Amino acid sequence: MDERLKAFERLLNIMDDLREKCPWDKKQTLESLRHLTIEETYELADAIIDNDLNELKGEIGDLMLHMVFYSKIASEQNAFDITDVLNGICDKLVYRHPHIYGDVVADDEETVKANWEKLKLKEGKKSVLQGVPKSLPSLIKAARIQEKVKGIGFDWDNAEQVLAKVNEELAELKVEVDNKTDRVEEEFGDVLFSMINYARFIGVNPETALERTNKKFIKRFQQMEVIMAAENKSFDEMNLEQMDVFWERAKTIVG
Repeated sequence: MDERLKAFERLLNIMDDLREKCPWDKKQTLESLRHLTIEETYELADAIIDNDLNELKGEIGDLMLHMVFYSKIASEQNAFDITDVLNGICDKLVYRHPHIYGDVVADDEETVKANWEKLKLKEGKKSVLQGVPKSLPSLIKAARIQEKVKGIGFDWDNAEQVLAKVNEELAELKVEVDNKTDRVEEEFGDVLFSMINYARFIGVNPETALERTNKKFIKRFQQMEVIMAAENKSFDEMNLEQMDVFWERAKTIVG
């Protein structure tokens, strides 16, 4: 037997054992696993950002277990089992890749994405945006919305146009802030949406970019705290200008 199939069969057998014999595993439901799966997904994302391939291997395993767990619970409810899940995704992939499994020609990524969205509409979806999960974090959701509408041709022609839109939205935000209107939040949202759009045009994943900046800030700030502690300094006895001296020193240490 293929080593991959043996490994997957082993996981399925272990899942059967745990569901039958382990008090904790026996208690779990689809609902109780949901928040754990979300947590595991974020841990997977951290491993990717950190380029920690050993950690990534473990996190992939954790998520694989969750998928098997959901399928096991569903099989107990006579809804579906892991075989249905795997056949379902295989059938979907074959159907949505007619350039591989059919006679459609698609020589570049953009054509593949456009065909993908058109095929999904043929499957009965009423909107191009129907597949965007409601519970996605807003930044990721904005990026997915923009990718979706791009697939059917609703998009800017080039990055310069998008940057002009960013500047336009910034100007509109400034007007609302200066006038202290109740439209500040709305205009701020428009600025973020246009910035995410610009990120897409220049080949930047906005979620990844922001998370890298978060991590960089945390590292620098914590290094600043270390330097201050070594010199018996505290935040409450310094102004911003004095703090900035320690901030610049921290940057030279951790980058």
